[in-house]
Amino acid sequence: MAPKPGSEWSTVLSHLVLGMVSLHGAVSSAQSSRGAAAGFLLQALAAASMLVPGLGTHEDCLAGAWVTTVIGLPLLAFDFHWCTNGHLMCAGCFIHLLADARLKEEQATCPNCRCEISKSLCCRNLAVEKAVSELPSECGFCLRQFPRSILERHQKEECQDRVTQCKYKRIGCPWHGPFHELTVHEAACAHPTKTGNELMEILDEMDQSHRKEMQLYNSIFSLLSFEKIGYTEVQFRPYRTDDFITRLYYETPRFTVLNQTWVLKARVNDSERNPNLSCKRTLSFQLLLKSKVTAPLECSFLLLKGPYDDVRISPVIYHFVFTNESNETDYVPLPIIDSVECNKLLAAKNINLRLFLFQIQK
Repeated sequence: MAPKPGSEWSTVLSHLVLGMVSLHGAVSSAQSSRGAAAGFLLQALAAASMLVPGLGTHEDCLAGAWVTTVIGLPLLAFDFHWCTNGHLMCAGCFIHLLADARLKEEQATCPNCRCEISKSLCCRNLAVEKAVSELPSECGFCLRQFPRSILERHQKEECQDRVTQCKYKRIGCPWHGPFHELTVHEAACAHPTKTGNELMEILDEMDQSHRKEMQLYNSIFSLLSFEKIGYTEVQFRPYRTDDFITRLYYETPRFTVLNQTWVLKARVNDSERNPNLSCKRTLSFQLLLKSKVTAPLECSFLLLKGPYDDVRISPVIYHFVFTNESNETDYVPLPIIDSVECNKLLAAKNINLRLFLFQIQK
């Protein structure tokens, strides 16, 4: 039976109002929370798709109704969490909401219904994750549609338009191009015919880059041969400053390594005024010696992830000479990979890492 004209107009009007409200919400929340803004924008796009002739089928309406209940960018992730009222959040936005709440000293809430959310209150929705894995998604190279569950394999191994490199890249060939042109390029590549002197220049540049990477690991192996080595698990706990506008910082309980008492402190974005308004987030830390020493104590130290954490940290060795007058290092960067890893740490109740200390004896 054909729908009544009145019901058609009411449907169009409802989608139009939903799109306008969602678009306004995206603009209003863009500065405070990129994740919430993305969710509002997705709702606006879903509502707009219902107004385009030919897209308003019953199946599309169902899909649009499902998409508008998701907070964040659901088609960019497979992990979904839901609040106690059933509203969905992609994993990235969920972590971002928890990190923002930590920075603002607030209880994290669902952007849709404002109920409390936390890692203990929210759980993953495996049914939605399975459904999303079967949704079609466009390959960024050949522009064909594939289920999301096989899209990554297609882009890495099967797509004939995927970007690839010449097999002679190790001797300096800079060519990047689609996979289906690789055979033709390699057959005509000039690098295999270069003279030994030309190749030596290229190999010298590559060796310099390789030596920089190996220098770090050689330094770590050298430190492991020291007589006095200590390590311990450290737990950074969140605190607030006593300023009028409080700021978040972290501090560990006192711990003993190498027969000395130490404390670690950490801060977000070098204690800038409103780190919650910044999408780029970093952590820096300092090591403080709390014991009194009779002679200068020269140490090398580095922080690595704890045994049960999945945060990605690149090892960086720092060096300092501790005395009674100079008993704390400057704040140095915690070498996490990116802002996403920083949000993971901020969203956690505490930050658990492993500290290594090497005493240098002359």
